[in-house]
Amino acid sequence: MKKNNSTKNSTDTSSAAEGLAHEIRPGQSIELLKELHILTRDGKMNQDSRRKLKQVYHLYQFIEPLMQAVQLDHADVSLVDHGAGKSYLGFILYDLYFKSQQNQSRIYGIETRDELVSKSQALATRLGFAGMSFLNLSVAQSITSDALPAKIDIVTALHACNTATDDAIAFALKKQASYIVLVPCCQAEVAATLKKSKNAAIKNNPLSELWRHPIHTREFGSQLTNVLRCLQLEAHGYQVTVTELVGWEHSMKNELIVATYKNLPRQHAQERLTQVLHSTGLEALQERFFTAP
Repeated sequence: MKKNNSTKNSTDTSSAAEGLAHEIRPGQSIELLKELHILTRDGKMNQDSRRKLKQVYHLYQFIEPLMQAVQLDHADVSLVDHGAGKSYLGFILYDLYFKSQQNQSRIYGIETRDELVSKSQALATRLGFAGMSFLNLSVAQSITSDALPAKIDIVTALHACNTATDDAIAFALKKQASYIVLVPCCQAEVAATLKKSKNAAIKNNPLSELWRHPIHTREFGSQLTNVLRCLQLEAHGYQVTVTELVGWEHSMKNELIVATYKNLPRQHAQERLTQVLHSTGLEALQERFFTAP
């Protein structure tokens, strides 16, 4: 017997709705998900959108406990998202966590592309997300900007390219952030410096074989950059955890660094940082990966 098309379409629509209900959190703004292109205009979700949503939710699982920890001390949370882009993270955090709260918490999105800043601000206004602000600043400019408070609770930087992650760390240290969440992206500065100092390093250090060949220089430089960042944070009294954000099938740039300020002893990390810079011929980057006084 031939199946009625209208019945089939109704079943397909019902199945799709049930699938979306399973993937989208209760109370989440459907309009926001459409604006972020996680949902299509007719409310559907493709595989790329599922991947994007999975990444954001996965990161949210790491950040939610940090926001809760801040609120054990004070009700209003301040969070700065550097290199915000279209502000996927900021909007999702606000929608899932702050939207229903009656306080003065604020999320600041820092982005250099003015058109993205304007679009994000317009979307926040349209959604009634009064606690979101967007600033057209570089990470370096934001350190001294009067538009941001003197102290920030949480600083995030997702896929901030090359030295922008280091600028975000400098910002977080200046603002005495309680928590720092980083997903580093492409990074070339250390690899370039390794290349310049390669001859002297190879002569004095057998471990320089780790970066003698160009492809190894690039990969080792990327790994070493994040090692230095972790030591830098520890040299400022932070407890550092390094894990992966998502499975390897999504991205090779998935290292997640979470730093929690604990006022820990600093001397050992400072000494190790200096030793690593010296043994790899990276003394020129001492200022970039500066240690605490």
